[in-house]
Amino acid sequence: MNDHDAIGPMMAQIGANARAAAAVLASTGSDRKHAALISAADAIWDNRLAIMDANAEDQVFGEEKGLSPAMMDRLMLDEPRIRAMAEGLRNVAAQHDPVGEVITEWDMPSGLHIQRVRTPLGVVGVIYESRPNVTADAGALCLQSGNAVILRGGSESFHSSTAIHGCLQQGLKAAGLPETAIQLVPTRDRAAVSAMLTATDHIDVIVPRGGKGLVGLVQREARVPVFAHLEGICHIYVGATADPAMALEIVLNAKTRRTGICGAMECLLIDWRFYTEHGPMLIEALLKAGVEVRADGELAKVAGTVKAQADDFGREFLDMICAAKLVDGVDPAIEHIRTYGSNHTDAIITADDQAAAHFFAQLDSAILMHNASTQFADGGEFGMGAEIGIATGKMHARGPVGAEQLTSFKYLVTGNGAVRS
Repeated sequence: MNDHDAIGPMMAQIGANARAAAAVLASTGSDRKHAALISAADAIWDNRLAIMDANAEDQVFGEEKGLSPAMMDRLMLDEPRIRAMAEGLRNVAAQHDPVGEVITEWDMPSGLHIQRVRTPLGVVGVIYESRPNVTADAGALCLQSGNAVILRGGSESFHSSTAIHGCLQQGLKAAGLPETAIQLVPTRDRAAVSAMLTATDHIDVIVPRGGKGLVGLVQREARVPVFAHLEGICHIYVGATADPAMALEIVLNAKTRRTGICGAMECLLIDWRFYTEHGPMLIEALLKAGVEVRADGELAKVAGTVKAQADDFGREFLDMICAAKLVDGVDPAIEHIRTYGSNHTDAIITADDQAAAHFFAQLDSAILMHNASTQFADGGEFGMGAEIGIATGKMHARGPVGAEQLTSFKYLVTGNGAVRS
């Protein structure tokens, strides 16, 4: 049997181990989960040099693979990012344990007392690219929500993810929990991804984190339910009454803080009235910051811009590039976003609360923002400690997927000899 032939049996064993671990975690108390996460955070910090050494190997691999600068930035781990990863685990540990929470309860005339109670999903499969910190975030959130998790990191982050996973297992071991509660697929072979997508006996939900190619593949081929967003095509509409200083700061932050994340602004819509009063200040600021602005119509006359092509709208650049267009009011902005957006995160900058309320009511993105940067589209920034991804579908989870969103519920029904007539 060659290595490829061994993938099926290996993944079946990983799945069986995860299912057994999930049964243990379902009744594990908050104190042991907390202890495991704190121990894992300590292990990540104590082993930061080894993690950075592993990451250096991955960066060489990424360069040889021809990853873009934005993707290389996603891949890179330095001491501040490792510190943030460890703090992320501590933040998750400090979150409310959702398992067993009574969502609602009521009494019926029949004498029944009914409770709807949060319960773990079971086994979560996470398939991700580039960002090795997903190993820690996903492992922590699944543990906090009482789920076992199978992690399949990208080939480019293989060594970093392996080093981080070892720290998570140290935490599990220290707390007396099964190390199979958090498993990392130990191969770069893509056959492991296919095995996960069809593992309906072992995996309850798949969460893909990556580019359009990966997420599209998962959505097309998965037999297991999926929490996913296909792309983060985030828009900012600068309304007629927007404060120019506020708009400038938000737009620059949304585009340039980190270009390779799904919350980065990809399209800027400027109201004609704002443009008439304040001119091309926003476009000029983006150009000065090194952003390639692909401009439509009147904006294409601004020196330094590139004339936009039709396919520049509705595109996730994940780079120092953005599309830009003038619109005549909030409704044309809404229509543009409906046409070209991905239901991820869209923002309005305005001093007009009625315009903001209209924007919120008429769009159905998972996250809508008023006078805030789209870079806040992040579970940590929402107070969830971390996130396993941003879901843009409408079933079960939507927006940042934290520990609470990784639970389902069951009904606990109590009677006193109740019988149905």
